Amino acid sequence: MSEHSATPARRFDPGAILLTILTLIAAFIWFFPIYWGLVTSFRFDDETVTDFSLIPTNPTLKNYIFTIQNSDLPIWYLNSTITSVGVTVLVLLMSACTGYAISQLQFPGRKALWWMILASFMVPVSALIVNHFIIIADVKLLNSHLGIILPMLIAPVTVIIYKQFFDGLPRDFREAAVMDGATEFQLLFRIFLPMNWGITTALAIITFIGAWNSFLWPFLATQDEKMMTVTVGISAVQDAYGVAYGRLLAGAVLAGLPVSLAYLFFQRRVTQAITLTAGIKG
Repeated sequence: MSEHSATPARRFDPGAILLTILTLIAAFIWFFPIYWGLVTSFRFDDETVTDFSLIPTNPTLKNYIFTIQNSDLPIWYLNSTITSVGVTVLVLLMSACTGYAISQLQFPGRKALWWMILASFMVPVSALIVNHFIIIADVKLLNSHLGIILPMLIAPVTVIIYKQFFDGLPRDFREAAVMDGATEFQLLFRIFLPMNWGITTALAIITFIGAWNSFLWPFLATQDEKMMTVTVGISAVQDAYGVAYGRLLAGAVLAGLPVSLAYLFFQRRVTQAITLTAGIKG
């Protein structure tokens, strides 16, 4: 008898082949509109409704040049960067502190706070838009970066993920640090958080992408064109462009370019964050 067992022959699995084909078809259906929009952005205006080839016959950068020169795109990019970075930093800081407190500390109202965070899943963010607008208007924060950032800090999923991670850490780490005289902030920022930089990085990327792509609240909170984010600004100039589909799609490509690059560079982290949030919501 041979020392090495023979490798079992692979069986023909029609179910797996069918699933693969269906997956490829679904991927094509999802990706084709994105590809078509990208291709159309490189066509002249008169070709957008006459040229239906998969590759532009006469590719041009005219639409991109026009969009950049006739809009406040650099300012919109800056506004989106400020608000997205601000939302990301504040959400992670608040969520880490809240998750740590609920997981590791004993204080009055701890369970009530935890159940309130869990119950917040039943309230869609869009249902709070009117209240947010009234509050931000009352405190004179409309058309400001802070007015855009504050209502976007509601992120119960991030709190839950941090809390679950802190629950899974051995109590020995905390007890040893407390015996050495460490404060609660030192415990959080020097011991607990460094143990989950992977999760923090994943949450930071997906929070940034969500903040960058946000449209409804920035649209309501900004009427001054100089304070618009890139997603709001691009939509605001559609009337000026009329039916110039090439220009509109060029603006859409420019608006989504940063998050597309972020996803390509940090695909593994984004997938990890989506898996974490999906596991919580599921």
